[in-house]
Amino acid sequence: MNLLQHYQNQHPNNEFYLPRKKQLGESSKINIYGVRGTGKTALVVDYLLQYDDQEILYIDCEDPNLHFSSLNYLDLQNFIVSNGITILILDHYSKILLDEIPKVAKIILLSRKKIKKDGFAYIELFPLDYEEFLVFERGLSQSSSFNHFLKLGTLPMMARSTKNSIMVLKLFLQSKFTSQEQSLLILLAHHQTKHLTINQLYTYAKEKFKISKDWLYKTIKEFKDEGIIYFIDDVYQKGGKKMILFDFAFAKYLSINQPFIVQFDTMVALALLKHHIEFKTLGINGYLNENQELIIVAPFESEESIWKRSYNKFAMYKKYNIQKVIIVTVANQYEYKIENIEFEALPFYEWSILNEDNIDE
Repeated sequence: MNLLQHYQNQHPNNEFYLPRKKQLGESSKINIYGVRGTGKTALVVDYLLQYDDQEILYIDCEDPNLHFSSLNYLDLQNFIVSNGITILILDHYSKILLDEIPKVAKIILLSRKKIKKDGFAYIELFPLDYEEFLVFERGLSQSSSFNHFLKLGTLPMMARSTKNSIMVLKLFLQSKFTSQEQSLLILLAHHQTKHLTINQLYTYAKEKFKISKDWLYKTIKEFKDEGIIYFIDDVYQKGGKKMILFDFAFAKYLSINQPFIVQFDTMVALALLKHHIEFKTLGINGYLNENQELIIVAPFESEESIWKRSYNKFAMYKKYNIQKVIIVTVANQYEYKIENIEFEALPFYEWSILNEDNIDE
């Protein structure tokens, strides 16, 4: 059987799917990109339900049948025309696969990193935010849902998992990353939320496993470009940026020696990133956004304890022109004022949903 004919006859299916906030829109050229495991394929497979199967040509560019073959532009273009294909999907696409993009009514490229091509609309798909996660929870109490979110994290495959979540993460790690990448991820998880330079990471890495400096620098850049890791600029201290992995439950799986505060801190930082809020760290004192609001991570501290800390650091708040301090907690809620600075404590589930207006459509 002709390979392209085989692809037209074989379409992926979603065994389980709940809608995501991101929608594909009407553009004729779309690039959906984002870190591995975020549900890009599932989003597109759900979208394809509105099309007749005969109109669709879905090609997974990581299909083993392409291992010793290659996609040919002319063959692909002729197949599209002769078979009346109106929508072409190239999953796991990279620039080296085709010299030229075929002409078709609608084309969707799925990739880990943004593919810069003229005329394309770009959709970045993040792992689940808290509100999306709640859709999977189906009416559980707020406290139960938060506990599940903390345990399962933001990967859609985890939200669907009902039994052995450890095995799901193990399969994800082993199927999506090479052995050397796995070693690096474990090292990164051990330094979750720490202020680091890449040179420091190399120093730590070469003590643990055989590694070249060129490979580490190249892989760190690739991880950053994909969104597997983030380095957050600091306005308060020099010598490194705060490093976080893209999913707090995955980081916890890679390194169990993470106290709750590290997970909660990561959760808050990732919420800011997913809501496209520009921010930097203020040393260990919190996250400073572009509106000069300081977000403090304090899951369980009492109002009295936070007030004392705020009073002791008030001079620093004035120095950095802090307009408001938001204290993100697990469940506590209160507010007070010191001189002209307002302090407001909100539970994570309420604070994260308040930031919904910042999501790019």
